[in-house]
Amino acid sequence: MTTTTTTSTVDETPTGTGAREPTGEDPGRRRRTRSGAALRELRRPVARLTRLGVVFGALGALTTLVPFAGLAELGRALLEPGAGRPVDGGELALIAAVVVAALVVGWLAGGLALWFTHQADARLQTILRRRMVRRLGAVPLGWYSDTMSGQVRKAAQDDIDDLHHLVAHHDVELTGAIVLPVAGVAYLCWLDWRLALLAVATLPIYLVAYAWMMRGFADKMRQMDAGFAKVSAAIVEFVHGITVVKVFGQVGRAHDSYRRAVDEYGQRYAGWVRPVLRLEALTSMALSAPVIAVVSLAGGIWFTARGWVTPVEALTEVLVALVIPTTLLTLNNGLTAQRKAVAAAERIVTLLRTPSLPVAEHPEEPDGHHVEFADVSFSYDGTEPVLSHVDLECLPGTVTALVGSSGAGKSTMAKLLPRFYDVTGGAIRLGGVDLRRIAPETLYRKVGFVLQDVQLLHGTVADNLRLGRPDAGADDLVAAATAARIHDRVLALPRGYDSVVGEDAVFSGGEAQRISIARALLADTPVLVLDEATAYADPESEAQIQDALSVLASGRTVLVIAHRLATITGADQIVVLDGGVVAERGTHEELLAAGGRYARMWRAYTRAEGSGK
Repeated sequence: MTTTTTTSTVDETPTGTGAREPTGEDPGRRRRTRSGAALRELRRPVARLTRLGVVFGALGALTTLVPFAGLAELGRALLEPGAGRPVDGGELALIAAVVVAALVVGWLAGGLALWFTHQADARLQTILRRRMVRRLGAVPLGWYSDTMSGQVRKAAQDDIDDLHHLVAHHDVELTGAIVLPVAGVAYLCWLDWRLALLAVATLPIYLVAYAWMMRGFADKMRQMDAGFAKVSAAIVEFVHGITVVKVFGQVGRAHDSYRRAVDEYGQRYAGWVRPVLRLEALTSMALSAPVIAVVSLAGGIWFTARGWVTPVEALTEVLVALVIPTTLLTLNNGLTAQRKAVAAAERIVTLLRTPSLPVAEHPEEPDGHHVEFADVSFSYDGTEPVLSHVDLECLPGTVTALVGSSGAGKSTMAKLLPRFYDVTGGAIRLGGVDLRRIAPETLYRKVGFVLQDVQLLHGTVADNLRLGRPDAGADDLVAAATAARIHDRVLALPRGYDSVVGEDAVFSGGEAQRISIARALLADTPVLVLDEATAYADPESEAQIQDALSVLASGRTVLVIAHRLATITGADQIVVLDGGVVAERGTHEELLAAGGRYARMWRAYTRAEGSGK
C-alpha cells in the first residue's frame, strides 16, 4: 500500500511560537511570550531595514540635544566672560555653526529613519498579504463554513494594517523616546547631578499610575478584538442577507442582532475605559508642561540661590525637562500601538497556521468518474460522529439522491465529495483513487458543485461564468447560458454579458442559481454535486432550474440533495440517511413498495403538498 506524504505542515509560518511551553509559569506570561515571538518572527524579513531606521533615529535624537547644549554654552560665553575679557566672536560663531549643523543632520537622520521604516512597512505588508492569500487558498473549503467572515477580514485586512504604526513609526519613536531622555539626563548630570534629579522629579508619579492603568491590558485588548470581530461579522451577515430579510419582513430582528453585538462591545469598552480615564488624568498632569515648568523653575531658583548651579545651567535644565515628557508620551503611545500590534500578530499567525489541505507528494490521476464511499465515517469535532460506516457507489451517467431528516448527514456527504473536509474513517474514491491522493486542482476539474447558497462575485456576468474555465469564448458562454435557461435574461441587461453583478446586473435567487448552473456547464466536470439547488426557488424558477439541471446532469455522475422529494423521483438510486447511517436505498418505486422510512416521508410530503394547494 502506498503511503501519503503531505505538505500541509505549517508552510512559511513562524516557528518561534512553536516552542514547548515551560510549565509552572503564569498562563498570561506564556501567552505574552508567544505573542511577542510571533511578532518578532513576522518582522524578520524586514529586520535589516528596521535596524537602519533605528540607527538613524538614534542619531536624530542625539542631535536634538545639541541646541540645548549650544544654548548653555552660548549663555556661558555671553554672561560669564570674566572680568575684563571681551566676548569671543569666534567662539559664538562656532557654537552657532555646530547648532545649525546639528539641526541639518537631525533633519536628515529623522527623514532617513522614517524612509527606511516605511520601506520596511510596505515590504512587510506585501509579504504578509501574499502569504495570507496563499494560506487562504490552501485551507480546506470547509474551513470557510466554520469561520466567521468578520474574523477572516480582520486578520487579512485590519490586523495587517495594525502593524503599520509599529513597523513604520514605533521603532523610530521608541528609539528617540529612550535616547533623548537618557542623553538629556546624562548631560544634566555632567552639569550637576541635582539638575538631573530635578528634571525627572514628577516621573515616578507617572510611572506608578501608568503601570496601574496598564494592568491586564493584553487580555482586555484580546476581549475587545473578539467583540469587534463579532460586530464585523454581524455587519457582513446583515448586508449579505438584507434582501431576504426585507422580503420576509425581518429587518427589525436583523437590526436587533447587530444592535446586540454593538451594545455588548460598547458596554465592555466603557467598563474598561471608565476607571482608566481617572488614572489617565493623573499621568497627564504629572507630565504636563505647566507642572514640569513650575517644578523646574522652583528647583532651579533654589539651586541657583544656594550657589550649586549657574542661572544658565538652571535655564538649560528647564528646557531639557520640558522635552522629556513629550518623549515619554510618545513612548506611551508607542507601547499602546505595540500591544495592539502584538495582538494583531497573534491573530495573523493563527490564521497563517491554519492547517492547509493535505496534498499527496506524488498525486495520482483518477481513471474515470466512478464515485465510491467506502466505510466512510466523519466527525466535525472529533468526538460526535456525523456519518458512520457509510458505503455508497455512484456510477457514471447516474443520479444518486440523498434524502433524510435535518442532521441526517446529507449535506456532510455532499461536502466530503469535493473534499471540503477529509473523512475521519474509511475512504472516498474517484475513478478508483482515494480523494486524498488526487491533487486539489485535478479534483476540482473533476468535481463541480451547485449549492443552494450561490455566490456571485463583483465582476461582469462573463467573468462569473468563466470562473471554472477562464479561456471560454463568447460562443461557449452563450451555449452554457442558453442551456441553463438564463441567456435571455442576460441579454436583457444594459450591457449583456459585460454587465457588472451588483451594479447593472441584479439577479433573483432563481436567476443566480441558473448563473451557477451555467458556470458548472461551462466547467464541464464529470462529477456533479447538487445541494438543494431548488430549495428556495419560486415555482416558475424551480421549473426553469429543473430544466437546466436536467441538461447539466446528462452523462455525469450526479450526487443530489433535495428536500422536495418530487424532484428526485426519477433518480437512479435514492439513499435514505438516518443519524449518519444508510437506512434504505433503492429507486423511488422500490422504496415505496418496501413501506419503510422513505415511504413514510413520501406520504408526509404528498399530504403537505396537497394541503398547501
